Parts: sequence; structure tokens; C-alpha cells
Amino acid sequence: MKPSHIEHIGIAVADLESAITLYEKVFGLNCYNIEEVADQKVRTAFFMIGETKIELLESTDPEGPIGKFIEKRGEGIHHIAFAVKNIEEHLKHAEEQGVKLIDSKPRKGADGLDIAFLHPKSTSGVLIEICENKNR
Repeated sequence: MKPSHIEHIGIAVADLESAITLYEKVFGLNCYNIEEVADQKVRTAFFMIGETKIELLESTDPEGPIGKFIEKRGEGIHHIAFAVKNIEEHLKHAEEQGVKLIDSKPRKGADGLDIAFLHPKSTSGVLIEICENKNR
């Protein structure tokens, strides 16, 4: 697997609107997209920094993955996402290398991406997302 770049860094937040204000006022960034991903029980907001994005994640359900993450660990970095071409091939390669997959096949994520997660138990404790933008 050879990613082309860090696609985004996902940050779990308790209050999306407050976090957006922080990133806009303190860092001068522009939030270019807010959307809800219902099947992941999350609202997201995106900011560009060069080729990399910051994705803020707010839970829409305390029992969702971000809600549970914040309850257990508090707000903070949730995952790092790598941009790849041919996501299915990268998932197969990771599994062949002994990496435990959370997603055995890609699913639709926020910001128009196909996504899949690798289990942190196989990746030195870091939740890694691989992403493909098939529109580019």
C-alpha cells in the first residue's frame, strides 16, 4: 500500500459549531463542507490545509462510534486517513499482510469519498482510514 498523501485527520468534537468557530477564528481556516453521514451517526465539517483536510466529527447518537469515543477518551484525534487509488486492492493487500480490517469492502463516507478502516490493534494503536476519491 502506498498512499499518495494524508487525505485528512479526523478529530472528534463534542460541539461541531463551537469547533468550527475555533478553526475559523483562531487558525483562519474556511469550513467548506458540513454534512451528516447517517449510517455512521456523525456530522462532519471539513477544512483544507494544503492537500490535507481536517475533518471535525460530532456524534449524532451517544451510541455511535464518535459518541462512544468521546465518552471513553474525550475529544481529540480520532483517526488519520490516507488517500489511495484502487481502495479494494489496498484492503486486500493490508489483509494479506495480517492487518485486521474493520471494513472488508469500501463504503461511502463524507466528502464524496469511498472509505474503509483498518483496526487499531493491527496498526500500532492508530485508527487508520484509507480513502479513495473516484471523482478525481
